[in-house]
Amino acid sequence: MAEMIQAITAANDDPAVGAVVVTGAGRAFCAGADIGSQFKAQIDAGAGDEDAAAKKAAERRDAEGKGSGARWVSFCRSSKPLIGAINGHAIGIGLTMVLPFDHLVAAEGAKLSCRFVKMGITPELASSHYLVQRCGWGGASDLALTGRIVEAPEARSLGLVDNVVPADELLATAVAKAVQFGENPAPQLRMIKELLSVNGSETDTDLVQRRELDKLAQALKTPEHHEAVAAFMEKRAPKFR
Repeated sequence: MAEMIQAITAANDDPAVGAVVVTGAGRAFCAGADIGSQFKAQIDAGAGDEDAAAKKAAERRDAEGKGSGARWVSFCRSSKPLIGAINGHAIGIGLTMVLPFDHLVAAEGAKLSCRFVKMGITPELASSHYLVQRCGWGGASDLALTGRIVEAPEARSLGLVDNVVPADELLATAVAKAVQFGENPAPQLRMIKELLSVNGSETDTDLVQRRELDKLAQALKTPEHHEAVAAFMEKRAPKFR
């Protein structure tokens, strides 16, 4: 995760990059935590000593609270557009890490699972929020409370992913969506992402509109807005970068 933050930050800082595609290297997108080295080792470290086990769990929670995991969700929501190209298994954190992305494309044959309950633990990375946002109350409850594995077509029907394509078309499809996002002005893309993040579950519609008007006031002053208007009047494509 720290390495991905570094790579995506480099893309965010590069004006030539419009959007980012993340995919897996190998058969899986991300198969989740290493049960042996992570959970088993933690249990062994506190074997027979509830206080020691609790201390280890607290240390892990504090470390994650200060590390890359703690800022992953806010980092994704403040980044340039992010597209997940799920080329294989996306299990546990392998799934929850991409739920805050802007678009998810899965290859036929990919399998996804919010597996936490099967391991006797609970979801993380704000997935208890994003599962409901993506799948609704019933779908989120099904996925989180059963911990079952779903194949790509069912994931699409639940809203867990946005598109399913043949494996050999996965990257081309993801890149095409990245182009659609990235051809638009970068400051406005990030403003819109922020509005979607804060307003998506906001019940105060007056506050929603105030936030929108604040961003609109900022956008109207940008050179990107001026260029869009000029391009429209001159009947040409805008040049945003």
